[in-house]
Amino acid sequence: MTDSAAIAEQDEPKVKPGEPVLVFEHVSMKFEANIVLDDISFELLGGQTRVLLGAAGVGKSVLLKIANGLMRPDAGRVILFGHDITAMKEDDLLELRRRVGMVFQESALFDSQDVEDNVGYRLQQDHVPEQEEHDRVVEALKFVELENTLKKFPSELSGGMRRRVAIARAIITRPDLLLYDSPTGGLDPITSTTIMELVVKQRDFYGTSAILVTHRLQDAFLLATHHYDQDSHTVKPIPDKGLDPNTSFFLLNEGKIVFAGSTEELVHSSDPFVKSFLA
Repeated sequence: MTDSAAIAEQDEPKVKPGEPVLVFEHVSMKFEANIVLDDISFELLGGQTRVLLGAAGVGKSVLLKIANGLMRPDAGRVILFGHDITAMKEDDLLELRRRVGMVFQESALFDSQDVEDNVGYRLQQDHVPEQEEHDRVVEALKFVELENTLKKFPSELSGGMRRRVAIARAIITRPDLLLYDSPTGGLDPITSTTIMELVVKQRDFYGTSAILVTHRLQDAFLLATHHYDQDSHTVKPIPDKGLDPNTSFFLLNEGKIVFAGSTEELVHSSDPFVKSFLA
């Protein structure tokens, strides 16, 4: 952890706590006659993690793709790092997108490339010197505890290991925003816990702003109730049944945000839909 600590000090987030990282203003999106997102407004501030809950097919992944400029909404504005990306040219958008790390639902690794090339892909695109690229790949893989997989191919890895490689690839550029699209989807409970502990570690060690999409409540509440302990280098429950103050929730249903608030507000909500979802 010493090497990572030194790098963390050198590469503090460019966005200060409390500054807007991502803002949705009345964003709507539909596919033919199907309304996927309907007048969505929210903001994510520096250092915050927001957990996006909802059943399958309610538009969670679409929201992440719009946040990253991979899709453009039919209406509304998206402000990323202070820039309106809604009608931004692709070349300009690419520069902003370098500050965003994304973990796709199915890992989206290149089958023909080994782990080192998969993790270092964005550094290669930026023409980072070969030795620096290698060192940063090793550092990222150490963070996810897979530094011994450099020369393995995705087909040689378990589903959980592929997901951890995907996280290493997302953090390799030391992004200011991380977008996790159902990072534990299709994994067994033990492996899911391992992945979520890495998300907690990333949140607490680097302080990176993030949106995490999930329909698994156990994952969401692990993120809210645990922290990364710097002394033991492990993820532990927050003492005295505490809650992470920078982690909050919003819930999508039929294209609309039907809840937005803290863990306490979510658990004690009197809204019938929220209560049904939690049950």
